[in-house]
Amino acid sequence: MKQDIHPKNYRMVIFHDNTSNERVLVGSTIDTKATDTWTDGKEYPVAYVDVTSASHPFYTGTEKTMDTAGRVERFKARQAKAKK
Repeated sequence: MKQDIHPKNYRMVIFHDNTSNERVLVGSTIDTKATDTWTDGKEYPVAYVDVTSASHPFYTGTEKTMDTAGRVERFKARQAKAKK
């Protein structure tokens, strides 16, 4: 494997899915402020995300509307206006 190809801030990070409360530990360079303990007892940086494979409709087979900023209503209004 090539040496020194990863950025200096590459480390293991816990990604916490806010929708399903699932957690995944993967390597990442994302900036985080919070930390949490993983199942191995070690403390890692944690990033809170709204969608992962544990909650995405493509992977779960369920349809769910996650509208955090009124985007769905604005889209439907634009779509109705365009049909007229």
